[in-house]
Amino acid sequence: MSFLASIFTWWNGATLGTRLYGLRGMAKMGVDALGNAYFEGGSDASGRKRRWVIYEGSNDPSRVPPEWFSWLHHQVETVPDQALPPPRQWQKPALPNLTGTPLAYRPSGALEKGGRRAAATGDYEAWAPEG
Repeated sequence: MSFLASIFTWWNGATLGTRLYGLRGMAKMGVDALGNAYFEGGSDASGRKRRWVIYEGSNDPSRVPPEWFSWLHHQVETVPDQALPPPRQWQKPALPNLTGTPLAYRPSGALEKGGRRAAATGDYEAWAPEG
């Protein structure tokens, strides 16, 4: 990302001001597998410590893994590495929302896949107003 973009745009990640000035005095609690950094410090209106994430790359909340989501929302008090058991062998890693990307799901009748819809199976009966 260019230097000017890091100063003025927030949608491609944290601005330079957030990284330099907004994080002073805040404790870095950890980093997830996607490179997102998690911080804690200060307190909100109810007296709980504030927790937030600085995204690595675009600001997309679907890129927060479930274990860090639970920490951000005060469902667990300690960081996920200490609070949660290790992932099971059968668990898949969390994926971000792929809508609008080339990796998005497209059914067989989608225009991006050629636009050919499968023939009707005959179980459909059209509604008629006199029926």
